[in-house]
Amino acid sequence: MAMAHAQRHPRPRHPWIALTAAAALTAGSMLVLAPQSSAGASVREGANQDVDVEKSPGAVRAPAGSPVAVNGQLELCATRLCNAQGKAVQLKGMSTHGTQWYEQCLTNGSLDALARDWQADVLRVSTYVQEDGYETDPAKFTRIAQRVIDQAVARGMYAIIDWHMLSPGDPNENTQLAKRFFTEMAKKYANQPNVFYEIANEPSGVEWSEIKSYAEEIIPVIRRYDPDGIVLVGTRAWSSLGVSEGSDESEVVDDPVDADNIMYTFHFYAADHDDAYLRTLSRAADEIPMFVTEFGTQKASGDGGNNFTMSQKYIDLMKQKNISWTNWNYSDDSRSGAVFKPGTCDGDKWTGTGVLKPAGVWIRERIKA
Repeated sequence: MAMAHAQRHPRPRHPWIALTAAAALTAGSMLVLAPQSSAGASVREGANQDVDVEKSPGAVRAPAGSPVAVNGQLELCATRLCNAQGKAVQLKGMSTHGTQWYEQCLTNGSLDALARDWQADVLRVSTYVQEDGYETDPAKFTRIAQRVIDQAVARGMYAIIDWHMLSPGDPNENTQLAKRFFTEMAKKYANQPNVFYEIANEPSGVEWSEIKSYAEEIIPVIRRYDPDGIVLVGTRAWSSLGVSEGSDESEVVDDPVDADNIMYTFHFYAADHDDAYLRTLSRAADEIPMFVTEFGTQKASGDGGNNFTMSQKYIDLMKQKNISWTNWNYSDDSRSGAVFKPGTCDGDKWTGTGVLKPAGVWIRERIKA
């Protein structure tokens, strides 16, 4: 049950100090397709080129012209994400906030707006493990996640099933809970081409070897039911590829997870994470498949002033290298990183820019672009 608005005061997004050194949809809502022979070039494909996305008779068919109808089951082509036609794609969309606080921001109206008005390709559905989340009532939070994922599927968007472990930072602390969660999710969505499985949001304070070991334990749980769904693996130091703990992408490049059809995640907050982080993402994307499942234009707390100049550098790089992304976050939290103005989720107005904070206006323009 949604909390009263005055009670929605979850703690800051990240309890850490960032290091700064070193859509029924219209045809216009489909994702950017980039020919593999021309990195950075983009075209839009017509809705009359829909593919058969049903993996089995049990799959829900995507609406004509929607991102999933046009692109079907995604797969990896070397280090790039490709559609069923073998073309490199870049997904752009939003991440939810924690559903224990902001379930009321995820309605038919708000998701219609995301799919149609924003023309988003992907929704990341964040299920917090701690902080009054999944561990308190696994059945409840599984139902919530599945309800929102089903809404994304019905609109022809891709959906990221985000196991939002944050504190403790060692994903192995929640292995048994993760196995339960992903068993239920993989069973339900095995026949849907829409879903990604993000198995560890932001590992921290733990070596890459421990994160890798966790991934190699969880991935077979998913593969037992869904051999095709792409798995997203969090990286060290709050999914910074180790940069926020003094490392870099080489630890993953040199010792990748022993599994197929996986990508690695990177998170950044532009007011804290400068060119050193940007260069790390750029180098990594040339070596391993990368997906930016979370970023903000402000500080790592999800609050503070927006650094749109640095954010645009990341947007340009991700476009150039076909790195898909979801922005944090699709809620009316009081912080600057939540796209809606406070109180929006208590009403029924979702479209246009009048309900948006500056970060929301900025990111909506870049999703639509």
